[in-house]
Amino acid sequence: MGWPRSDCGGCKPRPRPEKSADGSHPGPPLAAVRRTPRGLRRWATLGLVVAVLVAGFGLVLSLGLGGPDVSKTISNLGLCAGALTAAIACLVRAATLRGRMRATWGLIGLGVLSWGLGQVTGVALETFTGSIPLPSQADIGYLGMVLLTPAGLLMLPVAAQTLANRARSVLDGLMVAASLMLMAWIFVVEPLIEAGGDSALALYVSLAYPLGDVVIVTIVIYMLALQRRRGRSLAHLAFVGAGIVAFAVSDICYAYLNLIGAYRSGGVTDIGWFAGFCLILLAATRPVQDASEQDQAEETGSQPIGVLLPYVAVLAALATSVVWYAQTGQSSAFVAYSRSALILLIVGRQLLTLLENRGLTRDLEARVASRTAELFASEQRFHALVQHSSDVVTVVGVDSEVLYQSESVQRVFGYPAQVLTGRRLTSVITAEAAGRLADALRSVSVRPYATTVLEVTVRHRDRRLRQAEITITNLLADPNVGGLVLNTRDISERKELQEQLVHEAYHDALTQLANRALFREKVAEALAQRTGDDEVSVLFLDLDGFKEVNDSLGHLAGDMLLVQVADRLTQSVRDGDVVARFGGDEFAVLICSPRETDDAENVARRIVHGLHEPFRIEERDLHVRGSVGLAAHSSLGEGAGARGDDAEQLMRNADLAMYKAKATGGSDYAAYDPQMLSGLVERLELEADLRLALDRGELELHYQPTIDMTDSRVIGFEALVRWRHLTRGLISPMSFIPLAEATGMIVPLGRWVLEEACRQAMDWAAQTGQPPVKMAVNVSVRQFDRTDLAAEVLDVLQRTGMPADRLCLEMTESVLMTDTEENLAQLLKLKALGVTLAIDDFGTGYSSLAYLRRFPVDTLKIDRSFVERLGEQTDATALASTIVQLGQSLGMSTVAEGIEEYGQLAALRTMGCTFAQGFYFSRPVPAATAGQLLLDSSPEMLEKR
Repeated sequence: MGWPRSDCGGCKPRPRPEKSADGSHPGPPLAAVRRTPRGLRRWATLGLVVAVLVAGFGLVLSLGLGGPDVSKTISNLGLCAGALTAAIACLVRAATLRGRMRATWGLIGLGVLSWGLGQVTGVALETFTGSIPLPSQADIGYLGMVLLTPAGLLMLPVAAQTLANRARSVLDGLMVAASLMLMAWIFVVEPLIEAGGDSALALYVSLAYPLGDVVIVTIVIYMLALQRRRGRSLAHLAFVGAGIVAFAVSDICYAYLNLIGAYRSGGVTDIGWFAGFCLILLAATRPVQDASEQDQAEETGSQPIGVLLPYVAVLAALATSVVWYAQTGQSSAFVAYSRSALILLIVGRQLLTLLENRGLTRDLEARVASRTAELFASEQRFHALVQHSSDVVTVVGVDSEVLYQSESVQRVFGYPAQVLTGRRLTSVITAEAAGRLADALRSVSVRPYATTVLEVTVRHRDRRLRQAEITITNLLADPNVGGLVLNTRDISERKELQEQLVHEAYHDALTQLANRALFREKVAEALAQRTGDDEVSVLFLDLDGFKEVNDSLGHLAGDMLLVQVADRLTQSVRDGDVVARFGGDEFAVLICSPRETDDAENVARRIVHGLHEPFRIEERDLHVRGSVGLAAHSSLGEGAGARGDDAEQLMRNADLAMYKAKATGGSDYAAYDPQMLSGLVERLELEADLRLALDRGELELHYQPTIDMTDSRVIGFEALVRWRHLTRGLISPMSFIPLAEATGMIVPLGRWVLEEACRQAMDWAAQTGQPPVKMAVNVSVRQFDRTDLAAEVLDVLQRTGMPADRLCLEMTESVLMTDTEENLAQLLKLKALGVTLAIDDFGTGYSSLAYLRRFPVDTLKIDRSFVERLGEQTDATALASTIVQLGQSLGMSTVAEGIEEYGQLAALRTMGCTFAQGFYFSRPVPAATAGQLLLDSSPEMLEKR
């Protein structure tokens, strides 16, 4: 019977995505063979099943269970099934691969399939003819495996090799082949030749099987050596090798027994073939190794086994020949030639190794020289970096003795490196810095590779003090350093910049006084440090008249004034008092003094008096005054210190007191009183209600008549707004008009008054059938800030139908003094509409004749302060007369307001005043009463009197 052939099972791990040695791209394996825990469990189960089948097959054939016929049948069926199963597994494996790996597994599968077909043919011959001649048609299939399997193994991809490596691989292969051939000659070939046979062809066929095994085993060992030399461990190839060994044992037995006519199918010889097919099956089905595990195997693989494998084969062959010669005492030319060939191969291998070693030595010497040059260049580069670095590198011992000093120390601190080397570093810095440095060195020296950073003051060689940052690293344990490394850099400029930024953050840029943030911190610090016998007071100063300076002379003059005010404040306070500027014309002073003293009041008094002297600005003497508010910590009352915001509260109280001082006329100081806070709360509540007054309809107009001096007839009214609060009742205009001015509510309030007054004038005209009466409406300075005032007046006139010449807009003298050009443009636009313009409270402001000539004013209203003193021995009569004459000379009418007595009326008539207002005629009255006054003063009613 023929001999089963071996296969080269898995001789390479799962292909990588990159190109293999033959340039092909191995494809991804099937999911079923990926190395996963589940795949390994399946393969292990298959191995267990195969082991049981091999054990059972061997047990039946070795013990002859069931008799010769049963053993023969089991052997024939088992070998056919095993060969075909292994062939299918190899072909399926080939289908999952690409490139040379596909060719390898394909040829191995075809070789196994060829052997299986030969086995089927042999079984058929034996079944139908009763015997299997040697040679027979079955041997064609058996020999097909001898040709296809080596071809498949030689297709295994290998890495590209140099000429020397390729020559070494060839010599290794020849050494293995010669060694195996020598052992095969001694154990197989020579006994077969001596045994003889039926024919020469039968002998050659019988020899072809073991010699083919020798070739295949040689190729397997050679490929194993190559793969191990590449650092790979391939279980697939190991299984194939084990299968070949099993085949070789059976082939040798079969060849010998067949030549002597003792072979029978179903004997022990068939076990090796069956086991070989099972090993090939396991190699083909073994899961593919992961790429990561393959890479790890390549990195950790060892080459010595692959290098020593040819020498192991040579030693085995020489030992076999020695034992054979000792037992038989015979001499054989083939054995002698084989031993000589092995010796020559070994010599050639050693010469090649010697040449490789010499080349390797030269390469190592060149690499060492190159590495030495690189290290030298790196050392020089490091040396240059250290010497030219902005940091000063110093190596000291634990006692601060300088072991190494970089030359950059001369550039940074002025000391030559040789001056410091060998000296203690603590001897060249300040005493305070030396103590801190010594402590830092001791703390770092107890912990290897510890690091700490500290800032010290270092004296430059030119005696200047410089700020330095030192980073200390413990490298005592480093044999290349053996000390504490100090990296020192000069941070003086950085510290100066930090101090400058901090100063700018906490000081006013114009006056260099403390700003609000620093002042608040100082107040909080003083409150925290005060004792029961101390008092902390805050003064809040606001300049009176500063806005006029800014508006008239410009902001540059205003800044110069603020600087001089700051200097005068600094001269007025005591040493230790903190002066701050909050912004604009607001200043503050912090005073710490013993309790029950008048230090704070005295400082406030000196500040107020110090501002009485004029300030010289651009060759002008400017007079400004100041209002000072004073708040002491004792005024906070119970709970002071527990709230956490006493500093803010104290500053807020001083601000309230300042407004109290300003309300009394300015140029004075006022101390905080708790009633001020309640007044502020009331003001806030009033402001909130004022914002809702228009929507709630709480505002109404009262009208005070204007009387013609010649006939006492009512020729017009002045519209005066009144606020009838839902809960507080009638609120005086003196309470809410300034509030409206301050909050900007005067703008919508003024528009409402203007529209309501014009509407009422038109209603009276409809009731009397006469032209609309002259209606005077007050206009605030805040309304002139709006560039659309003329458009707003025009819109009201159009909506109500009021003739423009029947509307008189009254304004104070401040309109003429602020934003002169802009306000002049506004007045010209209003005058172009046809309305009448009047100056209210004339004589109390600062207007001049130049302003009166420039502005298109029609009427002057004499302030009540002049009218109420008419008839007394004062200058009021002369001033009132002068205003009347001024109006007459400028072509303006005059209106005297505040007339309460007949003597005042008579005096004004004598002066030639045009119109009059006052309680003598009527108080401001609601619209219904004013309408009745208008009817009673009509020409018809006057004729009936």
